[in-house]
Amino acid sequence: MKIYTKFGDRGETALFDGQRVGKDDPRIDTYGTVDELNSSLGVAIAGMAPEGIAAAEEGKNLHERLIALQRELFVLGSDLATPPGSRNEARVTRIGPADIDRLERMIDEATAQLPPLQRFVLPGGSMTAARLHVARTVCRRAERRLVELMRQTPGAENSLAHALIYLNRLSDLLFTWARLANKTAGVGDVEWEGAEARKKLPVSTI
Repeated sequence: MKIYTKFGDRGETALFDGQRVGKDDPRIDTYGTVDELNSSLGVAIAGMAPEGIAAAEEGKNLHERLIALQRELFVLGSDLATPPGSRNEARVTRIGPADIDRLERMIDEATAQLPPLQRFVLPGGSMTAARLHVARTVCRRAERRLVELMRQTPGAENSLAHALIYLNRLSDLLFTWARLANKTAGVGDVEWEGAEARKKLPVSTI
């Protein structure tokens, strides 16, 4: 089977029900951003073993959960690629309250292992944490794309409501896991110091 089909050579692609739409369609843009998020998680997972995080007990748990999350993002992608009432809808699993509850439980579980937040946290610390922060920002962009899609699609505030909440919780989970990755690697959070930090900036000699 050839990897290229040539069906998209004119800037169109197919939703799961076979409907042809432009590649700039908000629905395509939304689940395309979810695909980008999945790739960002793949980069984070690939870098965990060399860093030694995956070998630690906490890191092993995080490693396995990230892979499980990648699989779940495929479910979200198929959800977004299938408009309600369209052909093939019966074959699609929708994101629902149970998926959101599971994310909330994992957030609470990870938060319980971390010191309380005292300040805003800058993206960084260990390499895995930095990569998870990148994934978090991609997740936020997917959420914004979904809001745009919902505004342009009649009735979508009901059909896509759970997907929107899921992405909102997921970005919080990735933030919390980034902090947990730093703790596992023995690296502290990179805290924002506000106006005090600006006083420490070197004076340019240019």
